[in-house]
Amino acid sequence: MNNFEHTPFHTPESLYVLNEDLLAAEDLTGLSLIMAFTGFSDAGHVVTQINGELADHLAHEPLAVFDIDQLIDYRSRRPRITFSEDHLSDYRPPSLVLHRMVDALGTPFLYLYGTEPDLQWERFSKAILGLVDRLDVNLVAWVHSVPMPVPHTRPIGATVHGNRPELIEGISAWKATMEVPAAIGHVIEFKLTDAGRNVVGYAIHVPHYLSDAEYPPAAVAGLEYLGAAASLMLPSERLREAGRAVERQITEQVEASSDVAGVVTKLERQYDEHSEGTARRSLLAGENDELPDADELGAAVEAYLASRDGGATAEPDGGIS
Repeated sequence: MNNFEHTPFHTPESLYVLNEDLLAAEDLTGLSLIMAFTGFSDAGHVVTQINGELADHLAHEPLAVFDIDQLIDYRSRRPRITFSEDHLSDYRPPSLVLHRMVDALGTPFLYLYGTEPDLQWERFSKAILGLVDRLDVNLVAWVHSVPMPVPHTRPIGATVHGNRPELIEGISAWKATMEVPAAIGHVIEFKLTDAGRNVVGYAIHVPHYLSDAEYPPAAVAGLEYLGAAASLMLPSERLREAGRAVERQITEQVEASSDVAGVVTKLERQYDEHSEGTARRSLLAGENDELPDADELGAAVEAYLASRDGGATAEPDGGIS
């Protein structure tokens, strides 16, 4: 066997630094792990809102800090910085940190949040699986959000996937087989399943005409799914109140425009038709299993977006850093 076959790659463990003091002070084995990454799909800023809620309301301490310089392509996703008249301020570098958190009832859990890696997905996935094995994680649950042709007047739906039938069956708003661009969460879930580890993922459905602004009801739904899966009491009251205010604003916009009202009515009809019975087709599909015609909905939706108050936009990596 030649020397080349013995040459090791950099180890997955060299991607992060562990808080050994925390590991020595507390038994962190057997906890649940929640994952949320920005940079893939964050319709309605669901992931960003969830992180802000957890960071503001729950006690947390970093357990593992990842070397972001090894994982990010800065030129493809440039960090934000503020130019203020004659000087620069508020540089916001990306980060990726595994935290030890405690929920509202004092139950500890692990929370991995930050920028989705651009690079070294295989090595990063091995690092996560190594931590899952070392800490004997009970369940890995992760969340992201996608824009869908659904009305805001119906319950927030989700597509659920993983290897825990009791957390999946009867929940997914649509079931389909298709090839999609992978996110790092998908890759980690795939590898966890192969390793026989408990894992579940939630893709929260956000009305596509609201996907560019913060949509608190979808973030509340994400927190509820994660909390139920991991048996955690996660905070959501602030988001619920913000959601009620947003819903009032949307109602005013719909009532003020017959075009927008027509779009919402059509989406409601389509949603209700697909919801009838136990067998559900993909909500992404139209009458003949074709994607909705963008031109058909675009004019009224664009009018809605143009008349909107420009809802608050969240920083790409707000909250925990």
